[in-house]
Amino acid sequence: MAELQEVQITEEKPLLPGQTPEAAKTHSVETPYGSVTFTVYGTPKPKRPAILTYHDVGLNYKSCFQPLFQFGDMQEIIQNFVRVHVDAPGMEEGAAVFPLGYQYPSLDQLADMIPCILQYLNFSTIIGVGVGAGAYILSRYALNHPDTVEGLVLINIDPNAKGWMDWAAHKLTGLTSSISEMILGHLFSQEELSGNSELIQKYRNIITHAPNLDNIELYWNSYNNRRDLNFERGGDITLKCPVMLVVGDQAPHEDAVVECNSKLDPTQTSFLKMADSGGQPQLTQPGKLTEAFKYFLQGMGYMASSCMTRLSRSRTASLTSAASIDGNRSRSRTLSQSSESGTLSSGPPGHTMEVSC
Repeated sequence: MAELQEVQITEEKPLLPGQTPEAAKTHSVETPYGSVTFTVYGTPKPKRPAILTYHDVGLNYKSCFQPLFQFGDMQEIIQNFVRVHVDAPGMEEGAAVFPLGYQYPSLDQLADMIPCILQYLNFSTIIGVGVGAGAYILSRYALNHPDTVEGLVLINIDPNAKGWMDWAAHKLTGLTSSISEMILGHLFSQEELSGNSELIQKYRNIITHAPNLDNIELYWNSYNNRRDLNFERGGDITLKCPVMLVVGDQAPHEDAVVECNSKLDPTQTSFLKMADSGGQPQLTQPGKLTEAFKYFLQGMGYMASSCMTRLSRSRTASLTSAASIDGNRSRSRTLSQSSESGTLSSGPPGHTMEVSC
């Protein structure tokens, strides 16, 4: 068994004072299912995929991803990749409210809009980063277009269709709760909502007073009417690219993400369960998620010249030791980070590093 090693993680750093935000270019393109708006940061890099993000219900690309992509340590990553942030139809800032009776696209149809975006930009491949409904949409797209997806980071994914019990609970909740409260319950844990932190107050205000709340409800209904992705380990329906599954230890979707992990190819899938991150780890723990994302990209063969921290060097040594012991055993990976115990496990079961955060 590899020897336990204690290392230090670099201090989390926000965007540095005076650091100029990237210039953004917003585009809209017509698709068979309506118009979709997306914002591009940076310029395409030769022989590198674009990072394409898709947000969750109740949010847009800014409210979902801005804290992560403006984080100081993330700058090293985004300098190496062009980014495309997709807003679901009607979710972009300043979006007009859809007319009464408008048929909002299903999540499958939202996934089918992505090829139009890539064709418009002349991009051939992507690394997808999705949260909740956005994670489902990117997974559906990857199933339909596997040759164009080099990797996926899926936060809070629930690949299962709602069952009868789920529908009954949803209908009952709808009788006593507003749309905004139901969406907040989807985004955050009950513990977070009860604590009513500054973050919860901010996002409750964003959703409750959203001028496009009627549009948000349509996206919410599409999410609740999603089909089962039917992942099957060892079967034909699976994600064929490297995948990092992410969930907070207090997230409403923890069980769904754990189940999803059990259905995907263990040689292609990493599972990151983040303690003290609640329902939206990209908002509450951007530093740790950035670190994990960097390892994910390095594992795909990108940013090899990036300066490795002592943590990543130690992980590499641990994986090498594990491989020499286990030979041809399964190389599935599970990552776990905690700000309390500071544990990070990597490689085959039983090989663990202790990390001080």
